[in-house]
Amino acid sequence: MPERRKYELKERARKQDETRLKIVEALIELHETVGASRTTVGEVARRAGVNRMTVYNHFATESDMVVACTSHWIAQHPPPDPGTWQRVSDSDERLALALAELYGYYRGTGAMWTTAYRDAPLVPALAEIMERNWFAVLDAAVDALAADRHARGRARTRLRAALRVAVDFPTWQRLSASGLADAEAAELAAGFVVAAERPAHARRAAA
Repeated sequence: MPERRKYELKERARKQDETRLKIVEALIELHETVGASRTTVGEVARRAGVNRMTVYNHFATESDMVVACTSHWIAQHPPPDPGTWQRVSDSDERLALALAELYGYYRGTGAMWTTAYRDAPLVPALAEIMERNWFAVLDAAVDALAADRHARGRARTRLRAALRVAVDFPTWQRLSASGLADAEAAELAAGFVVAAERPAHARRAAA
């Protein structure tokens, strides 16, 4: 292949990559501000500086757009890794570390999670991604934080339920909206988990 032809193909591919990135960045901006359910192809095209057909040439369906948007955004904003918490041997210290990291992460990414949780029931592609990817991270967090704790039977069930509530974004969102700093919110959530782990007679005695 002549060198000129190779150059032209490379330049075309580079421009296509640039256009695709502009579209993805427009999608992210819209998903974060108005949400996936209110994002229109026309507005994506306007913000990306392209026409509607160009958007469709890169992303044929709404599902393609949602996947591209969420994949790029998560790569830019990776959540805490539950695997790293398991290096902390003390289960209470592990819980405190995990909630501090998660709540700090929510503080920096809250705008996107607010619209994602709101719109997931309205956008099937987003709901599927949330279920397969994000909620899997939270399930892994529960597994990591439940390890080495001594609750059994119903106490174990309560413990895991409390952990699932504690690590989820809406919990941080509600505590933050109530005026708590992240450290206070994490301390309160940790106390909720520890209380849930106690047997019923111990909880009555404490009361």
